[in-house]
Amino acid sequence: MTIHQGRSPKAWLLLGAAAAACVAAPLPAFAQSGRTQSATFNVAAQDLGPALTQLGRESGRSIVFSADLVRGKRTTGYRGQGGIERALDAMLSGSGLTYRANASGGYVIVPAAGGDDKPMRRARPSVPPPAAEAAPSRDVTEVENVIVTARRMEERIIDVPVAVSAFSEKQLDDRKVEGGSELLRVVPNVNFSKDNFTGYNFSIRGIGTKAISVTTDPGVAVSFNNTALLRNRLFEQEYFDVERLEVLRGPQGTLYGRNATAGVVNMLPKLPELDRFSGSVQGELGNYDARRARGYINIPLGDQFAFRGAGAYTQRTGYDRNLVTERQVNGRDLWSARLGLLWKPDDRFSANLLWEHFEEDDTRARTGKQLCTRGETPTSLAWTDPSGRARTQSLTYTTNPSTNYWPRVSLTPGCQAKSLFTQDAFSAPNGVGFPIVTGMILVTPFSYRANTVPRDWGGYLFKINIDPFSSANGKQSSNLREIETYFDPVFRAKNDVIQLNVEAEVADGLTLYAQTLYMEDSYYGMQDYFRLNPQGGLIGCRDNPLRTPLKELAVWLGPCSGNTADPFGGGTFVDPQLGTLDRLVALDLSKSSSKQWSQEIRIASSFDGPFNFNLGANYLKFSTNEDYYVFSNAFTIAAIGNNGTVWSGTCQPLSPLAKDVNECAYIDPNPIDRLDGQGHNYYRNINIAKTESWAVFGEGYYTVRDDLRLSFGLRYTNDKKTTTPIPTQLLGSAGTLMGTGPGSIGKGYPRYPDEVHRWGEWTGRLSVDWKPDLSFTDDTLVYASFSRGYKGGGANPRGPADSSTTNYTPLDTSFDPEFVNAYELGMKNALLGGRLMLNASAFYYDYKDYQVTQIIDRSLHNENFNAKVYGLEFETAWSPTRNFRMDATLGLLKTRIAGGEKSIDIMNRTQGDPDWITLRPWPTSPATCIVPKDILGRAIAGGGNNVFIKMLCPGPVFGEGLFRDDPRNFIRDQWGAVIYDPLKYINPKTGVHDTNGGRGFSADLSGNSLPNAPKITFNIGAQYRIELPAGWDLTVRGDYYRQSESFMRVYNTEFDRLKSWGNANLSATLAHPGENLRVQVYVKNIFDETPITDGFTGPDETGNTTNVFTLDPRLVGISVRKDF
Repeated sequence: MTIHQGRSPKAWLLLGAAAAACVAAPLPAFAQSGRTQSATFNVAAQDLGPALTQLGRESGRSIVFSADLVRGKRTTGYRGQGGIERALDAMLSGSGLTYRANASGGYVIVPAAGGDDKPMRRARPSVPPPAAEAAPSRDVTEVENVIVTARRMEERIIDVPVAVSAFSEKQLDDRKVEGGSELLRVVPNVNFSKDNFTGYNFSIRGIGTKAISVTTDPGVAVSFNNTALLRNRLFEQEYFDVERLEVLRGPQGTLYGRNATAGVVNMLPKLPELDRFSGSVQGELGNYDARRARGYINIPLGDQFAFRGAGAYTQRTGYDRNLVTERQVNGRDLWSARLGLLWKPDDRFSANLLWEHFEEDDTRARTGKQLCTRGETPTSLAWTDPSGRARTQSLTYTTNPSTNYWPRVSLTPGCQAKSLFTQDAFSAPNGVGFPIVTGMILVTPFSYRANTVPRDWGGYLFKINIDPFSSANGKQSSNLREIETYFDPVFRAKNDVIQLNVEAEVADGLTLYAQTLYMEDSYYGMQDYFRLNPQGGLIGCRDNPLRTPLKELAVWLGPCSGNTADPFGGGTFVDPQLGTLDRLVALDLSKSSSKQWSQEIRIASSFDGPFNFNLGANYLKFSTNEDYYVFSNAFTIAAIGNNGTVWSGTCQPLSPLAKDVNECAYIDPNPIDRLDGQGHNYYRNINIAKTESWAVFGEGYYTVRDDLRLSFGLRYTNDKKTTTPIPTQLLGSAGTLMGTGPGSIGKGYPRYPDEVHRWGEWTGRLSVDWKPDLSFTDDTLVYASFSRGYKGGGANPRGPADSSTTNYTPLDTSFDPEFVNAYELGMKNALLGGRLMLNASAFYYDYKDYQVTQIIDRSLHNENFNAKVYGLEFETAWSPTRNFRMDATLGLLKTRIAGGEKSIDIMNRTQGDPDWITLRPWPTSPATCIVPKDILGRAIAGGGNNVFIKMLCPGPVFGEGLFRDDPRNFIRDQWGAVIYDPLKYINPKTGVHDTNGGRGFSADLSGNSLPNAPKITFNIGAQYRIELPAGWDLTVRGDYYRQSESFMRVYNTEFDRLKSWGNANLSATLAHPGENLRVQVYVKNIFDETPITDGFTGPDETGNTTNVFTLDPRLVGISVRKDF
């Protein structure tokens, strides 16, 4: 696979600049090498960290230390002339710390023997992955060490037999990684994309969350201070007051839980500190009228208590331009706050209480632009009659829309399955074929009394063959940052997390940990459904002399707004939810409310002997209620036409088959913000779910000898998921041609009995790590591991059809859990006296039942696929001088769906079979289907109108079957014997039922790549510090990221292909460490790239349009930070 970056002059420019920096960077080292061992020092009494930084600068030597090691410690300083070791002796006196010289002539600060800091395992000079710059020292020759808690205990990162990347707050800020969506730029084999609704897909090594359901668990566990959050704001919230961010790659279920089959993202906030008063204030201005603020304050409250408060605020105007409303949209207005209280009465007990709040209220777009390569309306159908004679059936309508119009529009595709990267993809869908459009026309034949216009179509509400998107010749702007929607987006979200952490040393070498967490989350996102500008002037004026609206319709018509001489224009329709409009519009609303309570108790040992352990148990209770609505005045118009006289739930049905005149499609009379929720004039998908889970786990660590250690863990998880199935009811009524029952009523959304799913699974991990003493490295870890991961299954949302009242085969009501057997071999190295870090890992996954969603039958349906995943990862950091540093990551990934896996591709249901054709049914029918052309041709030739052609798809049961064999008797004897039933039809080519109940032929997925799994991810960054007079220094940093092409769906067609893309960022930071002052100027997305990072394809009923996602535009800003 080709990355294509070789063709990009922008990429070559960045790489050339980085190479030049590599050549130039070592030059200052030669000038510094002649410095003598003696120097004059003037280090004042202050916190130990900044003091060591100043000593390193004045001596010209690297002094490496962990921020955790020096936190809270002070020094009396050192003034005078002499050697650096004399200065270190004086400054470290009484701190419990000492120093060790390394081969490069620098010094590493370590705990003193018997000091008050416990030494870490094998405390030898080592380095972390890139971004592990925990120490605040700026005079660093070695790549700094870092302490992580990846395995729920403090360890040097080089000692952890797990692929883990760690980032301090400064590291994140230097790289301009401001939220979870940007972590892909600094961690190998990581990808991120937003989904179409309330969630996102964060994937590691090709595994993420491609399933959409209220019962779906994330594939990557997103944790707040070591506690997983099933519902979080990783996509929206920005990082602030962060102690450390850790990203663990590979299954981590033993310690982190059931939903960590791909890995873990663990954000560790800064906690209150007892020993010092401190604070920080940061302000920022930028383009798009950006105003941002950050800050914290830490206040000791006596000897036992401390308080810490932190906050962040961001406001920006919109990134996108709505060409219809002429407003900037996709803006930001969000803020976060965190309060923490520490109680530490002695060294054996501490308790931290945290509360974090996030809130957003702005015009953030839930999805990006909507793309479509427009489909064309067919004019004829070629078929073969029963005698074997080839025939061509004209599909043009003449005088009777009810008979001739439906076949043509039922065969009209909204969009074609072609590349999203052509100019044709910026078309509007062919709305002629939308079932709701044609259905709306055909159920309103008595809306007007035609006076002078032709009576065969003059009574219809709309002009026959209308396309609501025909304005501007069906084209839209090719700029991904320009949308053309009738409504601006609305986005609101809130999230509250309360966490209590208790740590108690219950005996020597035994510590008890208890974590209690409560979370509440709410979300509300509304935007234009079609993401396109509809054509105006479609509704006839109520005062038009050529046509008189009937009284049943007149009450819904608004004032005239245009040409009253046009019998089909100049009028308006008053929709109770959308207001007064002269065009067909649609709006979708996605909202949710969730709660989580979790409790974990764990006991960990720190014995001096060869064996230690972590043992624990946890409990989780999670509940969520998600509603997804689609509002359209087309739905309300169809409900009026279908019902006859309608007002607030009472009607006089037109159909003689009605079971109850009081059960027609109820039209909710309330506006969107005050819905009664009972209406059938909108699409409503209600999803209610509860999850209860408990687990017991343990992990042991046995030191076989000083350089060899064995780790083994086991976990048992018990999951219970309860869902409440609630069918959708769009235009459903017992007064139409549907039957009776829960799936066919006039008002409300009856619930089926709760469905309960249970799983109990064992998972675990086994690893061995070796610390060889190699002549060419300073420190090395080699490890091999096996781990088994598990992620629970769940329930599929309930579709629109009731199988007891329709000739219909329901889809699976549930999807299976995921399992993975993962094998990994890794190596971590420190070389060149600590100047170079080089890590590598190789992995192989045997993945079973990976969960993937598509929309079929107007519902989200989750399927399971087996797959193989394997690849390589490399991380390196190189610091040849104390002023220069370079970081790089490389991820190589291969994913393959197992042989024999199949799925229906809704963009290609016939799989190219020329004897079959896709038919779009009546709006209330449950499914788009495929039918043999010969059967369809016979139906049309026999005079089949809209009612009977729709019977070719699974749907309502009419007596014995669908229609008679003899086309001449088709209309006269419509309730006769069945000649074609998609649920029973045997394909003469294969001799089997292979049409999947008429839904389509299955596509072979064998060997295809998993979605959103680029084969190559690459990042390189470099920074150079220039020392300036008066204690100032200037650090310039550049970063470039690139990923190769991938696919947005499992079918891997040209339609699914996502092109490779890159992202470049640049920053310059002017700092005065002595004054704790920092000024930064940055540019993100330097070249203002707008790649398509993912897409979501909608249902057949709305043309299979694709909502795409892209990056934020070029952002320029300047920030000032003052610490105190």
